[in-house]
Amino acid sequence: MIGVFMRSVFVVIPFFLLGIGFSQTADSVTESIQDRARSFLEDSLKDKNPDTRRHAVQALGLVSAREPYLSELEAMLDDKDVEVRLATITSLIDLKSGRTVPALRKALDSDVPEVSFAAAKALWTLHEPLGREALISVLSGDAKTSSGFITKEKRQALRMLHTPKTMFMFAIQQGANFAPIPGLGAGVSSLQGILSDPSVSGRAATALLLSTDRDPDVLQALQDALTDKDWSVRAAAVHAIAVRNDPGLESDLVPLLEDKKEAVRVRAAAGYLRLESIQSTGLKKTITSRK
Repeated sequence: MIGVFMRSVFVVIPFFLLGIGFSQTADSVTESIQDRARSFLEDSLKDKNPDTRRHAVQALGLVSAREPYLSELEAMLDDKDVEVRLATITSLIDLKSGRTVPALRKALDSDVPEVSFAAAKALWTLHEPLGREALISVLSGDAKTSSGFITKEKRQALRMLHTPKTMFMFAIQQGANFAPIPGLGAGVSSLQGILSDPSVSGRAATALLLSTDRDPDVLQALQDALTDKDWSVRAAAVHAIAVRNDPGLESDLVPLLEDKKEAVRVRAAAGYLRLESIQSTGLKKTITSRK
């Protein structure tokens, strides 16, 4: 019996050791792949080609908010290429780490208008008061001289900033609150018409982003924008006031019926009729109950 037992042991042990070897090999393979992936990302972040760095930053948004990836991503806010920095901001929003807001506040102080504007939008989508204040400052131009986080020079640069047509889609994806009202359109075609013009400014797009914000400072900024020299800002302000669905604002749109720009005039007419319809029908109570 002892002999049979010993033979069994000698048969089993090699398989047992072989299993351990396979396990160690599998672990080694996994670690090797992980090392390759990390190394590839790190090399891409340091690549001389800005497109390679941008792709790497975009890819970091797929990784969970853990180290060393989070620190590597935050460091890219100092990249010399603007597109890389913009991609970094987008990835930071995706990760929604506890360090996202402080990093975006840093980006808000950037000397590059595109980066500051992107950080302001990002902070706004995260419901950070600083983001709203920054956007109001952009919309108001030089009127808000007390805002310390955006200098007069930076506001002037932001005034001239052109915004791509996809910006409003960014706002929708980040949860901008455009609640549909029965019997009233959402004004999507009007939005597309404003944003599709190649001369549309960042301030016009900002007015659209703030359309449904009920803060009194936002409303004041939109009312001031109705007399702006830039037609796209006036058109956006008219649109924004119309979709606030407040009949008390219809008188603000009347002067714009005589605007020299057709795109502004037609929106003022439509906006006035929209608010007048709300005033004269039961829609006013419906809208009020939703606020």
